[in-house]
Amino acid sequence: MRGIAKGLGTRWFRLAGVLLFAGCQGDTDERATLSVYAASSLTEAFGELEASFERARPEVDVTVTFAGSQVLRIQIEEGAPADVFASANPEHLEALVDAGRVREGHVFASNELVVIVPLDNPAGIESFADLVGARRLVLGTPDVPVGRYAREALARADSAVRAGFQAAVLANLVSEEPNVRLARAKVELGEADAAIVYLTDAAGSDRIRSIPIPDEVNVQAAYLIGAVERPGRSEHADAWIELVLSAEGRAALERHGFVTE
Repeated sequence: MRGIAKGLGTRWFRLAGVLLFAGCQGDTDERATLSVYAASSLTEAFGELEASFERARPEVDVTVTFAGSQVLRIQIEEGAPADVFASANPEHLEALVDAGRVREGHVFASNELVVIVPLDNPAGIESFADLVGARRLVLGTPDVPVGRYAREALARADSAVRAGFQAAVLANLVSEEPNVRLARAKVELGEADAAIVYLTDAAGSDRIRSIPIPDEVNVQAAYLIGAVERPGRSEHADAWIELVLSAEGRAALERHGFVTE
């Protein structure tokens, strides 16, 4: 009899455990979701804000998708279930505003470009003008913001550095990447002599050296954020945007090298 009672007790505790686990699963499933699409260069800053947002609102599960701004724009145009879009190029967000897919855009940060080289710097690049000596150059593709800005800086260098500078540098272009993190990775892995990336991405790696670009050549990248207009958009989209624009949000961005107004 005692053995039967013991067996029943064991089964009861197992059942209780299953029910408790199922209850926990149910609580998780009932959390509201917030889907944020953001430029790759925002990875660390928005990761920090994601944790802060969820601490303040434990009933919300935030998912941040990072990619090139042009890729995210296309996905939103095709109906991806994004609630918020943060772009490294005003053009991509403004196109969605014009199409009625984003409510409005708010400038929340800016960035600038730097040259990065491997720690051992095999091409001996010590200044922006030395970029002509990079035998293996990596840039973002022309349609990704960091790639467009890099080409704009090189075009400015034709008059600020020397005539023909842009053509001489681009002659050594060996790879074009769809986002800034992949461009940085090529240098980190020693697969490139140099790349042009955002200052914030250079600061986020201890596997590369950064070389400043002269002010008269450099490009300031403006970052915009807006709520996506779609059926079923999360009611927490505005709260996320408010966090990014708040003093807390600006402080987080500045800790990761962004300039905020």
